[in-house]
Amino acid sequence: MYEIRFSQKYEKKVFRFFRKHPELKSRYIKIIRILQVNSLHSSLRLHELKGKKSEFYSISLDMSYRVIFDFIIQDKIITLVDIGSHNEVYS
Repeated sequence: MYEIRFSQKYEKKVFRFFRKHPELKSRYIKIIRILQVNSLHSSLRLHELKGKKSEFYSISLDMSYRVIFDFIIQDKIITLVDIGSHNEVYS
């Protein structure tokens, strides 16, 4: 099982995200629980990013929204760093 942590930026951004999209909160909780237990679960659509964000990974909250995170495998820590629409998190 992985430990889930939040970056400072993420804590602020996730609060604003759910004020704007309260209907996604239960889906988010489910996705984070799956990530914590089985980071390779196919429903997460986990993939490594390229370019300037190549040290991060992404999972899909739904077809429009993503969660970006840093994956430290040796310490079993996942640090969430960004949440938002596809365009917001990849720009």
